Amino acid sequence: MKIAIVGCGAVGSYYGAKLARDGQEVHFLLRSDYDVVRRKGVLIRSPEGDFRIQPKCARTPDEIGICDLVLIALKTTVNDQFKQLLPPLVGPATAVLTLQNGLGNEAHLAKLFGVEKILGGLCFVCLNRTEPGVIQHIAHGTIVMGEHERWPEPRTHDIATMIRHSGVPCKVTDNLARAHWEKLIWNVPFNGLGVASAAGYEAVRSGVLAAGAKPGPCLTSDLLLAEPRWEQLVRELMLEVIASAKGLGLALPESAAEKQIARTRDMGAYKASTLLDFERGQPLELESLFLEPLRQARNAGVPTPRLAVLCEVLKGLNPQQ
Repeated sequence: MKIAIVGCGAVGSYYGAKLARDGQEVHFLLRSDYDVVRRKGVLIRSPEGDFRIQPKCARTPDEIGICDLVLIALKTTVNDQFKQLLPPLVGPATAVLTLQNGLGNEAHLAKLFGVEKILGGLCFVCLNRTEPGVIQHIAHGTIVMGEHERWPEPRTHDIATMIRHSGVPCKVTDNLARAHWEKLIWNVPFNGLGVASAAGYEAVRSGVLAAGAKPGPCLTSDLLLAEPRWEQLVRELMLEVIASAKGLGLALPESAAEKQIARTRDMGAYKASTLLDFERGQPLELESLFLEPLRQARNAGVPTPRLAVLCEVLKGLNPQQ
């Protein structure tokens, strides 16, 4: 397949590299890393074995042209660039698969290209981009993918088979909305509290930021679970996410919270993507990861007091765009 990777940070580079190593025609749409990747390729460091690939590199989508698959791994803070970046890549038979965080991304793409072209995927993976063209794979890697507002089509299973052939575990879900909420069980507390912890525990409980206070250090996943007060907040947020999903008619068991906590303990001192964005002074993915879930919970009549307070704290901490 001819595949375009749009958003070549940790997620896009990792999965794009796996597909390229497996023999697919993979094009990386690059900005700041263009010169480095064109010269040195992409290096994946992983407990499963290091490898380097040399993808086809482009600065503009017009250089790439129409693809069979467009894989989107952009930060959701730049979704307003879809109209400029994607049309040169999308033809009548193109599948558009977004691996972005949170809710609302598929709907945005469907307005541009039609529901029938749009798929969504959730990445259960621990990754960091350590320098241009270098990705540190820490653990996991599974993708769960499905159709936007539709049952899985034959092409969905074909793409999943291709991804599995590259060495990436890939499952197809018949309910993409439920899968999104299932991932939010982890994303909301660990991305959210990882950043909000910089304001201190009392601020996260009350939603009130001390006037003029400077943010302190952020807590990694292991530290959030090492302190009983923070662990309790993690658990309360998880249960609110599960209740919200149920309010929307998406059945998620409460036991999923304890399973996610147990899995996270095995990850060690992991910095979630939103925490890394905050440390770099970059805008946070507030809309897709926190505000849209809160909006949907309220529309469903589900009380989410912890999530509401978390959103207020994150808005106060969000670096200016």
